[in-house]
Amino acid sequence: MELWHLLFSSFWALLAATLARGAALTTSIAPNERLCFFTDVEKAGQKIGFYFAVQSGGSFDIDWEIKDPGHRILLTGNRERQGDYVLTGNIPGEYSFCFINDMSTLTDKLVDFDISVESEPRHQAPAKAGQISEQTSALEESIFRLNGMLMNIKRMQKHHHTQENRGFDIVKTTQNQLFWYAILESLTIIGMAIFQVYVLQTFFTKTGRRYKV
Repeated sequence: MELWHLLFSSFWALLAATLARGAALTTSIAPNERLCFFTDVEKAGQKIGFYFAVQSGGSFDIDWEIKDPGHRILLTGNRERQGDYVLTGNIPGEYSFCFINDMSTLTDKLVDFDISVESEPRHQAPAKAGQISEQTSALEESIFRLNGMLMNIKRMQKHHHTQENRGFDIVKTTQNQLFWYAILESLTIIGMAIFQVYVLQTFFTKTGRRYKV
């Protein structure tokens, strides 16, 4: 029975640590476009996590805002490269998360974002003996600490992923600039060579002309 109680408690602890609705997405936002995503909060007081990072495009910045089910603005930001926010859903219903790319007229923005809703509260194991209760509580705390460590590792991975994408975008942009600069330089050299041949040809033609009196 003790083993059964331990397994049952471990199951509920792990379920409470991982039972969170969320969405990790990557989307492209066109110039002058407003793109919104939605998530439902079933109970008042649940925590909502919102993370985003601009991976490529322009200066890696974008405008954003969060609205509650009553269309009231809860959080907003202008020209931000990335953010990591936690807010409380005091009103059950549909919350909107919008990205606005009004500042850009030519460049698309690639945004990586994550929206998650807090899980249900911890369930207590039906342990009867005090010793079993202490053991299960310690096991629960260990699982929740492990879950916290995994979340920190996940955030670090997101950060490095963003830095890698931004670095790649900068390298790609620099390569394109160098390519077009080389093309322009080559066309300029060819144009100057043609112009010099034309000038020399015109000069010798004029000086070698004879007139009869």
